[in-house]
Amino acid sequence: MEFWWSLIVLAFAYAICRFLFMLIPPNVPSIDVDASDVLEDVNQTQGNGFIYIPSRGRTQQSDKKVRCYEPATMKYLGDFPALMPAEVEERVAQARKAQKIWAKSSFKQRRQFLRILLKYIIEHQELICEVSSRDTGKTMVDASLGEIMTTCEKITWLLSEGEKWLKPEYRSSGRSMIHKKAKVEFHPLGVIGAIVSWNYPFHNIFNPMLAAVFSGNSIVIKVSENASWSGCFYFRIIQAALAAVGAPENLVDIITGFAETGEALVSSVDKIIFVGSPGVGKMIMKNAAETLTPVTLELGGKDPFIVCDDVDVAHVAQIAVRAALQSSGQNCAGAERFYVHKNIYPSFLSQVTKIVKSVLAGPPRGGKYDMGAICLLEHSDKLQALVDDAIEKGADIAARGSFGNLGDDAVDQYFPPTVIVNVNHTMRLMQEETFGPIMPIMKFSTDEEAVELANDSRFGLGCAVFSGNQRRAKEIASQIHCGFAAINDFAATYMCQSLPFGGVKDSGFGRFAGIEGLRACCLVKAVVEDRWWPYIKTKIPKPIQYPIAENGFDFQESLVEALYGLNIWDRLRALVNVLKMLTEQNTPANSKRNND
Repeated sequence: MEFWWSLIVLAFAYAICRFLFMLIPPNVPSIDVDASDVLEDVNQTQGNGFIYIPSRGRTQQSDKKVRCYEPATMKYLGDFPALMPAEVEERVAQARKAQKIWAKSSFKQRRQFLRILLKYIIEHQELICEVSSRDTGKTMVDASLGEIMTTCEKITWLLSEGEKWLKPEYRSSGRSMIHKKAKVEFHPLGVIGAIVSWNYPFHNIFNPMLAAVFSGNSIVIKVSENASWSGCFYFRIIQAALAAVGAPENLVDIITGFAETGEALVSSVDKIIFVGSPGVGKMIMKNAAETLTPVTLELGGKDPFIVCDDVDVAHVAQIAVRAALQSSGQNCAGAERFYVHKNIYPSFLSQVTKIVKSVLAGPPRGGKYDMGAICLLEHSDKLQALVDDAIEKGADIAARGSFGNLGDDAVDQYFPPTVIVNVNHTMRLMQEETFGPIMPIMKFSTDEEAVELANDSRFGLGCAVFSGNQRRAKEIASQIHCGFAAINDFAATYMCQSLPFGGVKDSGFGRFAGIEGLRACCLVKAVVEDRWWPYIKTKIPKPIQYPIAENGFDFQESLVEALYGLNIWDRLRALVNVLKMLTEQNTPANSKRNND
């Protein structure tokens, strides 16, 4: 009894010590990042903040520079170089030199890098969100939810579990190799290349960067020409944190430019991560095939949002409106198709239209709501074309928001939030990725029909299923062909940074985030070694040594049955035969089977 009491006391003392240790804050230095030129009303470097009006129909503003402006006001933000292929190759070469040094760094050093970043992010949330808001038009709240929280969650997960998933993982050696130890090692690939989209400029940079650097790689990130201004500021944060831990220069690099810049990056790195459209994703695959560069593609989606007839309608309607209309589709896992059970369809539609009609969207950064802000030039024309196509084929507009209070300096970079009913799958609106504040709602009668409708898409990123019966919701979600599912919630999977993120079909392949995304930055190497070296070594049994004995195949046949036979008595009999043949004196002649 005294022995057990001693163990209990020791365990209790250990728990107390661990708790007290948690109360001691880690020693994390602060970094200073110059933000004087990105604060509003300070950046007047050209034309006193003139209003930029690009030519319609042009996607590239210049062959030599990327011009940045606020989508909400079209105020000029700055110019950045459009790098040529030779310049990209030079940047990658510098990153490669830095990686060879960083690959030898300790996890302690890598964790300190993460802590420095986390400290800066927490202390400068408003600044980071302000920069994101100015560059994309999203609200400060949406920037906090989509940029800050996801990135902090990613860092916290890596600090807690990252090293664990990059250490060698021992596996079963099997029956024939019982005298061996089998393991998987994870080594850095080298230089990771990432081409990221504009919708989450902070998180889209930090997400691949954190995984690449923590796993011992360097990374070169091409930011979108639609979010280069913010990306180049965020780069300063990364540089300052790397310098604080003594990391080599050029370990992380941000490059700007257009298509040829991205093409040069694809052909010069050891792996490419792309977030964007299916069309561009196919071109990247084609270019990567020339050098057999591995790729991870996240190509958007047309996520179904399924509402069964046993839900709290008012509650789910609130979530649905948020999922469909927030940030004009800036949510990379945004729901774009809504399937509602016919029994609750009228009440659900009533709740949704009530919410939409009550919204008066304000300026993207100052308003309470963000429904309709558009970042991309001419994207509103595409959205209107989708709505027009649906109406021509029989759809009706159930509700359409209005804008009152846009602000004196706002421009028409908006599309009114729109709820459309009587839709079907012949309409482009139900088949093409919208990336805008349009909510098409369709009825269904049975769970089987809901699954069939959800799977009738060339996309397969994610889904959300709502039901008062959680088992029912799980059953429906399990049948939908997609990369992730939220049960009675929306996009919750992305806040669980231990989970992989990615899709199937035209939504791409491969995974980033989570354990799978972290290990995807690694060369996965299988290793086998002797378990009891040097006492037991591999020795070729005499019957199959060269020259093969006459009973060589008989030996192999009995050995296979002894190891893998389904009947224990047959295995014992075969084992006796194996032992017998090993002890017999065999002639060194080749077997007749070999002669044949």
